[in-house]
Amino acid sequence: MAERLSAEELREFEALLRQRHWQLRQEIHQTLMESDDIHWQELAGRVHDPGDESVADLITDLNIRQLDQQVQELHAVESALARQRNGSYGICADCGREIRIERLRAIPTAIRCIDCQSRYERDFTRSVPSAH
Repeated sequence: MAERLSAEELREFEALLRQRHWQLRQEIHQTLMESDDIHWQELAGRVHDPGDESVADLITDLNIRQLDQQVQELHAVESALARQRNGSYGICADCGREIRIERLRAIPTAIRCIDCQSRYERDFTRSVPSAH
């Protein structure tokens, strides 16, 4: 079994998570400001043919996907910070064992150990219906 994270390691991860939280808030703000940008509104207003309309739709879809990914990551960071506050940071949500520090260094928001995450991904992939 892995050793519990030291107080110093917990502070290191907290600082890392807080920095990422700040960065994501800035990125989300910037994405929202860009979506209000008059240039995109002008482009959408000047759409005259299906090709132009497709480009405008693609730009809108990309902005929405980017924002969605940023918001999901922000939520994961906030959840990790909450786990730090309640003392469960670094503990696998599925099996209750310690998450290896190497995994946390790679993915500070990890909620599962590598074995449980692999099992989760395998089971999730199996349960998602194919688009074919």
